Amino acid sequence: MTAKQPVPVTLTGRHIRLEPLERRHLADLWASVGADPEVWRWTMSLPPASAEELGRILDARIAEAATGGSVHFAAVELAGGTAVGLTGYHDISTEDEFLEIGATLYARSVWRTAVNTEAKLLLLVHAFEDLGMGRVYWKTDALNERSRNAILRLGARYEGTLRRHRLRPTGTWRDSAYFSMLADEWPAAKSRLVERLSRG
Repeated sequence: MTAKQPVPVTLTGRHIRLEPLERRHLADLWASVGADPEVWRWTMSLPPASAEELGRILDARIAEAATGGSVHFAAVELAGGTAVGLTGYHDISTEDEFLEIGATLYARSVWRTAVNTEAKLLLLVHAFEDLGMGRVYWKTDALNERSRNAILRLGARYEGTLRRHRLRPTGTWRDSAYFSMLADEWPAAKSRLVERLSRG
């Protein structure tokens, strides 16, 4: 039995709502993630210089999702109703039952809050329990300690580092650290994430 293909869907928690990324999110995202160099520091893109440039980045993600190769979400805080970040599913294989969670950016104002934890919980519940994935994985710049620690706190396991993996926009080479979680590891990880959110 193969996993189901992810499609645009809205996932709602207590603090945030993940909704399919659309152009209407541009104004919020420019205000929240905008051209903040620290938000974009570890991505494979330079910070956008204008709202128009960010709009082109969103358009590319929306077009990519239209082909079925990925699903992109805007993370919307329920309290204020504004989009404070982006995330998504990538490298999807229903036959091999895996996908990547990535292309994640959040406003600095929500770092180390419930936003990222709940977003990952929503994405993992959907991936494992609704879609039937057997493996979810993440990759990050090997130098990005904040991201590495956040992934480990989810209950993922470090798999290894792919050396000289990608050329950064700065002209330097990135090593990518890989992490994963398997379906049989998910129940224990879910319990920890739910407990952590209940304390927040």
